[in-house]
Amino acid sequence: MTAERRGRRPSAANRPIQQLPWSQPQLTLEPARILSEDQIEAIHRQSLQVLEEIGMEILLDEARDILARAGARVEGQRVRIGREIVEHALTTPPAEITLHARNPTHDIRIGGRWIAFGPVGGPPNCSDLDRGRRPGTLADNGDFTKLCQFFNCIHTVGDGSVDALDIHASVRHLHVMRNKARLSDKVPFVYSTGRARLLDSLEIVRLARGISQEQFLTEPSAYTVVNTNSPFKLDAPMGMGIIEMARRNQVCVVTPFTLAGAMAPVTLAGALVEQNAEALACLALSQLARPGAPFVYGAFTSNVDMKSGAPAFGTPEYMKACIAAGQLARRYRLPYRTSSTNAANSVDAQAAYETVFSLWGAIMGGGNLIVHAAGWMEGGLTASYEKFALDVDLLQMIEEFLAPLAVDDDAMALDAMREVGPGGHFFGARHTLERYATAFYQPLISDWRNFNQWQAAGAPQAAQKANALWKQALAEYREPHLDPALFEEIDAFVERRGAEGGEVTDF
Repeated sequence: MTAERRGRRPSAANRPIQQLPWSQPQLTLEPARILSEDQIEAIHRQSLQVLEEIGMEILLDEARDILARAGARVEGQRVRIGREIVEHALTTPPAEITLHARNPTHDIRIGGRWIAFGPVGGPPNCSDLDRGRRPGTLADNGDFTKLCQFFNCIHTVGDGSVDALDIHASVRHLHVMRNKARLSDKVPFVYSTGRARLLDSLEIVRLARGISQEQFLTEPSAYTVVNTNSPFKLDAPMGMGIIEMARRNQVCVVTPFTLAGAMAPVTLAGALVEQNAEALACLALSQLARPGAPFVYGAFTSNVDMKSGAPAFGTPEYMKACIAAGQLARRYRLPYRTSSTNAANSVDAQAAYETVFSLWGAIMGGGNLIVHAAGWMEGGLTASYEKFALDVDLLQMIEEFLAPLAVDDDAMALDAMREVGPGGHFFGARHTLERYATAFYQPLISDWRNFNQWQAAGAPQAAQKANALWKQALAEYREPHLDPALFEEIDAFVERRGAEGGEVTDF
């Protein structure tokens, strides 16, 4: 293990952040199983029965037409999908996808044992210790984009981490995507909440990569997330997103939002059947629009607080659902998206333990794309700067945990044991002195000093250390190179589309 591989805790105010280098981890353990193969098959069969008997309400005319031509039974907006349609759709999508970033060194792979961490995405609010909780702005959006670029354990630029509410919704996507193109060279999320938003966003991604339309069609370069309106409803923008992303060979991540007890049955088995049925319906639409289109099986099954009705995250039920959904995704040979979540309202112990619980379920469930992995608070209503910094330390620990364990003559240290002998210690052994600086992961936030040392240093709390870390990261951030000619093209495109009105809204 090289010195560059190990994280370092800054020991002086002016010392640069010592983080792990860019790499994409893989699951080196066997993914967990919570259901038997017979139980997985029972959920699969029940899901097909749901689609045949209950079906989906699909609001987009084009989507209903595509399914009808394949033999689905359409009555008004209700579409009942035969199992033969679903079974055929399962034969065409790729089991693993390469997503091409603006900087090829930041390409990522989704599927198999590969793991990619994405940041919190989409909250209307953001917060930090200095300015409190507030509506997100384009400046905040840019800061979170910079943090995504700076920290190597974040593999995508997500969907902006916080919404830019100071920009009108008709043109907001243009400014956010321009932020991403300029401030980051990692794989970007694109909006699919309207045809203009989607096509504009994809064009900015293409321009930033400086490639032709033909090359763009052969190289997945962006991803979107489509959420069904559970139970059993797919609205028009989401249906459009599935179709257009498939036609353009870009990655569509379909994630039913199935909260047990509210939008899904109160039992986890029932919620998993509903989640699975909705995901399979969207898979069928994707593969009918373009066989072989890259598709990611997404899961977001959790539960609600039955006392208040509020969504709950980082629960035992969420962890079980993460693992079960991973089994379903592997049964279908599809890449698997899951999330790292919590329902805490402040950066406190609840935020920490719920995040660790949900993240462990996502990792051991075999998650390939783990979104909301840095900065998520309040069940997704707020992006927190301090939580982002804390989560980075946690994600680095996960990466280090997943690094293969060396077992060779050098690592087994027989010579060191001979040198020390019975009753000695290894602090001064040659083997130790050659490796002590890089032997163990050193955290960015956690404080391992004893009480007296910690107290003498001012008794710093984790949230205060996180506050200093994200500020230092923004200070050290450097904008990645982008050919000025390409940025001029992006700028001109944004200005032209803004003048044309962007996405039509009713306000």
